[in-house]
Amino acid sequence: MQAEQLRQFVIDKADDMKARDIDVLDVKGKTDVADFMVICSGNSKTHVRSIAEHVATEAKHAGIPPLGIEGGEQSEWVLVDLGDVVLHVMQESIRDFYQLEKLWSQ
Repeated sequence: MQAEQLRQFVIDKADDMKARDIDVLDVKGKTDVADFMVICSGNSKTHVRSIAEHVATEAKHAGIPPLGIEGGEQSEWVLVDLGDVVLHVMQESIRDFYQLEKLWSQ
């Protein structure tokens, strides 16, 4: 799956779980880690964990096993690394504090 297709796949699967404020950052040329970062919010720790788990599970079913999943135990910020696309699922307060969109837009 191409990076653009994977980006849309992640957006669709996060949206399936009612993720809020989905934002996509094109980080090509800014980092070698990924081409895109998808950032979204969940209403609670349970919602954040559910969104991340759903995306990871659906990616596995599509033949794209995650390279890593971090933060699932605390579930305030869960990162799902799918190679070309990294998903950040955050509680709103954590998202406001770290401001990844602002950090990566500079």
